[in-house]
Amino acid sequence: MTQRSAFLRSFARHWLKPVTLFLLVLPFAWIASQWALLFAGMEHDLGFEPVAATHHFLGQTALRILLISLAVTPFRDITRWAPILQVRRRIGLAAFWYALMHLFAYFGADLFFSLPALWEDIVERTYITFGMAALILLVPLAVTSFNSMIRRLGAQRWKRLHMLVYPLAILAVTHHFFAEKGLQPGPLIHAGILALLLGWRIWRHWGHKLVPRKPRI
Repeated sequence: MTQRSAFLRSFARHWLKPVTLFLLVLPFAWIASQWALLFAGMEHDLGFEPVAATHHFLGQTALRILLISLAVTPFRDITRWAPILQVRRRIGLAAFWYALMHLFAYFGADLFFSLPALWEDIVERTYITFGMAALILLVPLAVTSFNSMIRRLGAQRWKRLHMLVYPLAILAVTHHFFAEKGLQPGPLIHAGILALLLGWRIWRHWGHKLVPRKPRI
């Protein structure tokens, strides 16, 4: 037990942040390698519509990383391993950057950077509306995910602002649900994971209030 604790402390001190960064960069490295294979005329996994495959992959990656960021606190509560909180903001920032790349892949390659076309899609396509709303809510969270901003805002205001992660996660899952044609398992799995994570937080916040206190003797 002592050896295990020493290993975990050493891992948290020296390896947790670089390993997390490496894992967060892997999806981008994969999609970049597929485009390199495509341009080289070699076999790749982007299919017959590489542009569509790219922005779908980036969007799903952003959503999954966002869900992972929401899972950090439950993981800490269950395992009692507090150092995992050190990488929560890093994971959230990665979700923002993948969401931003998802937007630019769609806006640039599909709409050729046409603002009128983008506005038309936002107004007329439900899943685009939900997606843009989620991204807009993600921007202030990304901008304030630094120690200097926490000091400037104050801890309480910063925490209240970052409660936006919950509605934006719902919007992101809804965006994915409407973006898929028909009833697909992917959006349902993401919705189920989000429901569990939100349910955990509701139980954690209110559950202790529902447990009757033991009478004093």
